[in-house]
Amino acid sequence: MSRKFWVGGNWKMNGDKKGIEEIANFLKAGPLDPNVEVVVGVPAIYLEYTKNLLPPNVVVAAQNCYKVSKGAFTGEISPAMLSDIGVKWVILGHSERRHIFGETDELIAEKVAHAQESRLNVVACIGEKLEEREGGETEEVVFSQIKGIAEVVVDWTRIVIAYEPVWAIGTGQTATPQQAQEVHGILRDWLRKHVSDKVANDIRIVYGGSVTGANCVELSKEPDIDGFLVGGASLKPEFVQIINAKQ
Repeated sequence: MSRKFWVGGNWKMNGDKKGIEEIANFLKAGPLDPNVEVVVGVPAIYLEYTKNLLPPNVVVAAQNCYKVSKGAFTGEISPAMLSDIGVKWVILGHSERRHIFGETDELIAEKVAHAQESRLNVVACIGEKLEEREGGETEEVVFSQIKGIAEVVVDWTRIVIAYEPVWAIGTGQTATPQQAQEVHGILRDWLRKHVSDKVANDIRIVYGGSVTGANCVELSKEPDIDGFLVGGASLKPEFVQIINAKQ
């Protein structure tokens, strides 16, 4: 099964109007591989502004949303609000949401469920911390995280799984292609065993964790790596090189 390569940029809490215009300009200049699906995760306050600047082959994603459509939840945004301004993607379960803001597997599953009900496409993030990897707990951690997500998914065509080892996010330390492939492979095997062959064959599992123009090509050669979720490098012109990594 040929899975369409998917590259996302996660801007995190970065950017201003001037910087966003510069990013839009280098994405417009490209050229971008037309066979790659490109999504950029934008701070909520700039979603509409960015959407109006980007080339048509790049779409925006929210970096988070809440588990209900409206209510007394100060500071949150809902899938309904995202849909209302034409946003079709949301990133959920990022390690920074888990480990800085204390989001649990249960809350993330509830968010994924409601985003699915609202027909948003979800980038569902999973990954282990350094002490968990060193303790031989990688499988246990990522299986627990993907199980919570899998239990609520009703439309697998609207899900991208992002494997992001926490120890490699923003540290400059990247999983080797072999380390990343190993985890992507066991995740696909888990989906084959617990969901279906079709889902395991079709779903995009992308890698995130200090992806750069220097390492993206080697990572893209691994059979179960279907793209990237890129942090800091998505703010720089090298993001074009990463989008075009698949040889």
